[in-house]
Order: sequence, then structure tokens, then C-alpha cells
Amino acid sequence: MDDPSRSPYLYLASQSPRRRQLLEQIGVRHELLLPGDEEDAEALEVTRPGEPPARYVQRVTLAKLQAACERHRQRGLPEAPVLCADTTVALGRDILGKPADAEDACRTLGRLSGQEHRVLTAVALAWGPGLQQRRLLLSRSRVRFMPLTDTQITAYVRGGQPMGKAGAYAIQSEAAAWIEAIQGSYSGIMGLPLYETAELLRGIGWRL
Repeated sequence: MDDPSRSPYLYLASQSPRRRQLLEQIGVRHELLLPGDEEDAEALEVTRPGEPPARYVQRVTLAKLQAACERHRQRGLPEAPVLCADTTVALGRDILGKPADAEDACRTLGRLSGQEHRVLTAVALAWGPGLQQRRLLLSRSRVRFMPLTDTQITAYVRGGQPMGKAGAYAIQSEAAAWIEAIQGSYSGIMGLPLYETAELLRGIGWRL
């Protein structure tokens, strides 16, 4: 398809139901393009020593996009743009990824207690013949947590909500009651910055 704006849908290379919800919010039809059992998707998120958080999240997003484009080719799917995103939480230069277990989640939330941290979400789009054209945008936000008690942290972790979430929390969960202030993009903190996503799509002529 020479004109990507004529595609009736795009492929979303993400397992996050929140990203699906956000795309639906702005009326973007999409199909999922998820890793197969033979792919080690988690390996793409491994951090490198000394890597700044912004560089990390952009590198990971582009790696996920490349993997999705290869997946698209191998499966012989109809041509359509491919969208991918990744989110990381940073406290200073420290990257706070998805917790390994409940103890790790408690430790992460303890570090965020009473502090301001950054939420960085990169979103990338591939389009055109062979999906060779690529563009990435980065959303930067700041979130300040109130001081948390051990009881609050333990109860939240016991509910299972931190697992699979960068920084061990989701802004649309009960953790919203801990947030004193936000600067930036609420949708970016959720995992898909809608302004940047719309900019990518408008850039290829998509009507929103």
C-alpha cells in the first residue's frame, strides 16, 4: 500500500489493554501484532550499565518495533502501519522497571514514596513498503507521590497491581490516590501518549 493513510487500521505491537483503550479513545482501528511463543520479548527490555533512562526507552521501543515488523513479514500479513510503545519510570538516573516479585515491588514503591519521578514513554511508527520508514517521539512527564506507609505499600502490592508495570504502579489504579502532582501527559503515564501518537499518525496523512 503506497498510501498508509488509506489503511483502515494499524497494527499495535503491544499486549497492554491500556494502549488498546487509548487508541480506541481517539478512534484508531487496530489489530494486535503480538510476539509468538518462540520470541523472547522480555529480553528486549534488558538495561545496559550506565544507560540514561531516555536513551533506554527509545532504544527498547525501536527494538520492539523492529521485532514487530519482522513478525509482520514472517506472518505474511496485509500491509498496514505498525505502532509500538514502551514506558519506563526513572528516579534520577535509575531505571525502575517491572518488579520481579512482590518484594521488589515493595522496594520500588518505597523508593518512590514522597519523591518526584519521571515517566518516559516512547512511541514509534513504521509504515510504507516493507515498513522501512520509521519515526519515534518521546513523551516526558513528572509525577510526585505523597509519603507512603509500609501498610499502604503492602496492601497495594498484595492486590497484585504492581506486577507487569514499570515503577510497580499504574496511574489508573488505586495508586492514583497517592499522586500529589503531575506535569506532562496523563495518557503518556498510562503507556501511550495520545498527542505524540496522533502526531505520528497525522504525519502519514491519517485522519483523526
